Amino acid sequence: MAEPTRTAVGTWSGGRFMHFGEPLDDERLLALLRPDAAIRTVLTADAYGAGDADRLLGRALRGLERDDYVLVGAVGHDFYEGEREGAKGFPRFTDPRLRGAGDYASYLRRATEASLERCGVDRFDLLLLHNPDRIGYTSEAVWNGMAALRDAGLTDLIGVAPGPANGFTLDLIDCFERFGERIDWAMVILNPLEPWPGELVLPAAVRHDVKLITRVVDYGGLFGGDLRDPGTLGERDHRKFRPDGWVQRGLERIARMEAIAARHALTPLQLACQWNLAHEPVACVAPTLVQEAGADAKPVEDKRAELAALPADIRLTAAEVQEIRAIGDNTGSMALKGAAVTHEGPERADAWPLGESLAALAARWSIDPARDLVKHA
Repeated sequence: MAEPTRTAVGTWSGGRFMHFGEPLDDERLLALLRPDAAIRTVLTADAYGAGDADRLLGRALRGLERDDYVLVGAVGHDFYEGEREGAKGFPRFTDPRLRGAGDYASYLRRATEASLERCGVDRFDLLLLHNPDRIGYTSEAVWNGMAALRDAGLTDLIGVAPGPANGFTLDLIDCFERFGERIDWAMVILNPLEPWPGELVLPAAVRHDVKLITRVVDYGGLFGGDLRDPGTLGERDHRKFRPDGWVQRGLERIARMEAIAARHALTPLQLACQWNLAHEPVACVAPTLVQEAGADAKPVEDKRAELAALPADIRLTAAEVQEIRAIGDNTGSMALKGAAVTHEGPERADAWPLGESLAALAARWSIDPARDLVKHA
């Protein structure tokens, strides 16, 4: 059984299936995704490109020995029977309009087998429940279905990947408390410019022995070192949805971290990766590798090389980790998804009321939702 390694590349990199930067042609994207001795772990999700990311990854894996790489998959959005709902994407498979609890396990098996077939392999090393709704975090039937995939040999390990936006803090901790004996890994958003709210789940991950993959390590590409002007972003680039001024504010904070990076001979991207890995449950970093627009943009291949050359030892001291966190403190900077004290209206796939049980959970973990999980004025 192979565990995800310290560094990983996801099929959301390269601009083809998730709109971050310029889309790469087949040759460059295949090379970007192909695992090697330096970066052995690759991640995909069946919903990316409605299966096309899986297929392209299958081409990248062709000819490699199965034991020479670690494959992480994700299932959860039903693009087989569900209809795409604009920017919201495909519905979760747990949507009551599609099926009831009695059919969760059969859907998970169907989706997993289809993803494996597209990837050209017979098992995942790790399979994640992708972007669950409230049912996904709490349903015994869902996690019985995930465990059944492991029992059937379709994956060695199982886990959960909240998203796609930031939040789901109490929901993820609740999931650990309910199903922690089954859950091996989870994926969260964490980086030096977004320590909040991801840092709030770290103690629970430690207590329940859940290892973490961290994504958005690059903070929308800023730690890549060549995004200077938000005006260069294409019309469909996801980063267009970030608040005005995020690039300039981010660059100013990164500049304040440069002395620490130089002290340890780290690039900005390596500094971000090292900062994440300095936190106890974080065992894998998966930054988005972005090809920015413009003649002066750094080739995405160079960013992959920086990730591949990440020093194996954690060079940051505890004091430096805290200093970086203070520089990048983003507490209260955004509205969060998932359970929230501020939720109004009917429950949605990515937002729902807090409820008494999660309020009690928050108290157990010394989290005040009205203080710690809201956007500040």
